[in-house]
Amino acid sequence: MVFEYRISTPSRECLVNITKQVESAISKSGILEGSAIIYCPHTTAGITINEGADPSVVKDIVYFLNDKIPSSYPFDHAEGNSDAHIKASFIGSSVCAIIDNGRILLGTWQAIFFCEFDGPRARRFLVKILS
Repeated sequence: MVFEYRISTPSRECLVNITKQVESAISKSGILEGSAIIYCPHTTAGITINEGADPSVVKDIVYFLNDKIPSSYPFDHAEGNSDAHIKASFIGSSVCAIIDNGRILLGTWQAIFFCEFDGPRARRFLVKILS
């Protein structure tokens, strides 16, 4: 069972909390035990699980990636978004989470994030529920 969600990212680089959408997919699926694969079908965006309680954590992630992979680096790619491609590769295009008793198992402070590195854009992500 695959669920597709659309989001609009507000800036060139940001992490958008998508935990509620993933929880919605799990609820709609009716699956009580299994896993959820959360996948981003874009080459300049990704998916991660990290702290969702303190917003400074996601700001620090973006800040660190910008420091290590600056857009000003003399990349060859003509579109001018090579840094976004590299950041997306570092983060990864998917995560897998356990479903137990109809609920996603996340740590106390964890959340699932759509990671935008070339926005703002209209984006989508997929949630595949496996039993």
